[in-house]
Amino acid sequence: MASLLRLPSLLAPAAARPAALLRHRGRCIHTSPARLCAAATNAGASSAAPAKMETRGGDREGQVTPRSTDFNAWYTDVIAAAELADYGPVRGTMVIRPYGYAIWEAIQDYLNVKFKETGHSNMYFPQFIPYSFIEKEASHVEGFSPELAVVTIGGGKELEEKLVVRPTSETIVNHMFTKWIQSYRDLPLMINQWANVTRWEMRTKPFIRTLEFLWQEGHTAHATLEEAEKEAMQMIDVYTKFSYEQAAIPVIPGRKSRVETFAGADRTYTIEAMMGDKKALQAGTSHNLGQNFSRAFETQFMDENGQLEHVWQTSWAISTRFVGGIIMTHGDDAGLMLPPRIAPIQVVIVPIWKKGDEKRVVMEAVASVQNTLKEAGIRVKVDNSELRTPGWKFNFYEMKGVPIRIELGPRDVKNRSVVLSRRDVPGKQGKEFGISMEPSILVDHIKGRLEEIQASLLQKAITFRDSNIVDVNSYGELKEVIAEGKWARGPWSASDADELKVKEETSATIRCFPFDQPGGAKKCFMTGNPTDEVAIFAKSY
Repeated sequence: MASLLRLPSLLAPAAARPAALLRHRGRCIHTSPARLCAAATNAGASSAAPAKMETRGGDREGQVTPRSTDFNAWYTDVIAAAELADYGPVRGTMVIRPYGYAIWEAIQDYLNVKFKETGHSNMYFPQFIPYSFIEKEASHVEGFSPELAVVTIGGGKELEEKLVVRPTSETIVNHMFTKWIQSYRDLPLMINQWANVTRWEMRTKPFIRTLEFLWQEGHTAHATLEEAEKEAMQMIDVYTKFSYEQAAIPVIPGRKSRVETFAGADRTYTIEAMMGDKKALQAGTSHNLGQNFSRAFETQFMDENGQLEHVWQTSWAISTRFVGGIIMTHGDDAGLMLPPRIAPIQVVIVPIWKKGDEKRVVMEAVASVQNTLKEAGIRVKVDNSELRTPGWKFNFYEMKGVPIRIELGPRDVKNRSVVLSRRDVPGKQGKEFGISMEPSILVDHIKGRLEEIQASLLQKAITFRDSNIVDVNSYGELKEVIAEGKWARGPWSASDADELKVKEETSATIRCFPFDQPGGAKKCFMTGNPTDEVAIFAKSY
């Protein structure tokens, strides 16, 4: 078996990367040049070889590192082979390719509707922020200082004041809110922006942690603490519903500990997701900022009694790291496995014919099926290229996580039927033969299967999550659970110092105090003191 091409770390210099990196369509990702040339030559000749064209299977050899063997290598291999992203020329950056960006667009499409339904408007703020803005909120500058990218020269001259490339926008938002808010009649002010962010990360991972990434960040100002708290909770609920209903990721919503709270916030709420290697991913956050930024920037309003008051604020965000979360939650050895509701392609049609005179008949049937599905609102793609065998195409679209594949050959045309394959059910078990081409039957059948796949992926992820969360009642038990790579859940009311001790000794952090708390009296497993809450500890990305 040929050796596998491993994608380098984002920290690796560009010059050290293999020249064949991410070569896939029209080429192979094996390291052996002989295998590369042979594979390309054979595939190119296959359209003229009838026996090859009738094949309904494929060769998986060497596509990606098995997930169970090396999860990190599998993750980066999948990103390459599924054509999600490539490495940028600056160390730690990435280029999001069209297929990867289409997944991000699906996230945007859903959230944009929800943001507007909840009264928010989109706008945009500059990415350059005066350094003095960052310094105004003490805990904010302390939290972000190591990650700042700073501009000191512009137009060939040294700047009078350094500029920060946006790490987040609370400071510049407050600067503008101070201009726009004068009276209680100006409140609430609720905006969102879709933007890029720069944080100078030392250890990077595609989609999960890069120097620059894409996100949405919402910012709101309110007249009362209660209104701000309601807003912060509302938005974490929006994220939770998106995760469950669209991405099929069963996140655990909850409150961050003081140690893990966003720099400058009074409270941080989070959704925590369990990845396929059982590490936690902070998939989205919502912050109750209190009056910390409004006091720093003197963002005030005249209340109904004629008194000047500082506004109460929130901020909340989801980023392109959610794409990485989808990969690591649902993927398998064959590659991506995308939930149908966010899949850029829900159905791929692969035409199959033996002889040239069969091509016309097959392609007419394919066009009919494609139009039927498009008119029903199903995202469908036809791969009618003749440079690749059907078997290669089967594997390629499995790698890309397309939920349903339709195979259509001369026998199927004669029988007025198609063959369906489900991405989430491998092998013969996932195949259905003789599905009628009659439009109403075909559409109903495929829509039903897409919903089944969506539900199946969610249930599988819930089962995996729940089987890897262990309740603990002592620090010793927590250490054992974390050493096994699982999540530990136990009563907690210990100090920040104790929390940092756990992190130092186990590399695990408090992911959250879940909103869903068990009843009954509890004692902190670290101190023995009474507590009302359990916390979840885990290693994380």
